[in-house]
Amino acid sequence: MPFLWRSRVRFVDTDFSTRIHYSALFRHFEIAETEFLRSLGVGYAHWFERGFSMPRVHVEADYLVPLRFDDEIDVEVRLERIGKASLTLGFRVILAESGVVAANGRIVGACIDVSSGKSTPIPADIREALERVQAE
Repeated sequence: MPFLWRSRVRFVDTDFSTRIHYSALFRHFEIAETEFLRSLGVGYAHWFERGFSMPRVHVEADYLVPLRFDDEIDVEVRLERIGKASLTLGFRVILAESGVVAANGRIVGACIDVSSGKSTPIPADIREALERVQAE
């Protein structure tokens, strides 16, 4: 079952057309991702305390129907892939009122050692938490 995070399209998210600006959707993805990891007990504060980070190496989104100011949305987060040093998360944005899928997306992050700035394997405890979700 995917992790679900409820949000709302804010005025700051929109452009002159009153639709969500294409870049603003990634902010909703990132907040849902943060809450997903926190729910597993391996939030980003845990990563940072241990000297790791997860910068984005790929992001994508498909906008299927307009998302407008004040729309309430559910952002689903799915763990698509755990690599040796990378993580792929899939997202689905659903209009809460109608259940219509409004957007899909994907984010790939690469685990790095903050002190060296180089790619490093995902720490074992984080990998284990992620693998438990993947097994469900």
